[in-house]
Formats: sequence, C-alpha cells, structure tokens
Amino acid sequence: MPKGVPNKRYTPKFKKLVIETMQEEKLSYSETCRRFEVNSRDRIKSWERIYLEEGPEGFAVERRGRSSKGRLPKRLPKEVTEDLLAEVQRLRAEVDYLKNLQALVLEDERRQHKKRW
Repeated sequence: MPKGVPNKRYTPKFKKLVIETMQEEKLSYSETCRRFEVNSRDRIKSWERIYLEEGPEGFAVERRGRSSKGRLPKRLPKEVTEDLLAEVQRLRAEVDYLKNLQALVLEDERRQHKKRW
C-alpha cells in the first residue's frame, strides 16, 4: 500500500450484504473477494466470524486499535481498607515478636557457647 493512501473502510451494511450473499449462494472466500472487490480472504473470514457470533449488529462495533483496559477503582470499599489495615498491623506485630524471639535465641546460644570455654 503506497504511503499516504488511506485504508479502505467498509460499512456495516456492505459487510452484511457480503456475508449474506456468500452464505445464500454458497460462495468460497476467494469467489466472494473477487465478486465484491475485497482485498483479503482473511477480512471476509473475520466478517463471517463476527456475523455468526454477534449477528449483523456486530458490524457496527469499532474494532480497530487496542482495547481499553479500563481504569482501576480509585478507592477500595471501606471494609476492605479496614481489613487490610488490620492485616498490616497484625503482620507488623508478628515481625516484632519474631525479631525479639530471634534475639533471645541468639543471646541464649552465646551464653551456652561462653559456658563451654
């Protein structure tokens, strides 16, 4: 495709006509492309898939470009926030306890090591 030439756009009405004619007359993808002057068999295949899955209304949906991922919710529900804060506090207390326990164990090991000598 030469630079500066826009892509050909097909209307939903045209797509519906192509697929319905293809099905009624039992045309192959290649024959349908030649008859309606569509460049690609893959384009006809994708139109047929859309028609079979969503019906003729599916042709009205714009499918170019990346799909939107949507925005994440800005705030969590209050109960979830409270639960998470309680979990953080519990885990911090557990870490403090484990640090103290480790310090006591190390101190006890040092004492026993000194007694041996």
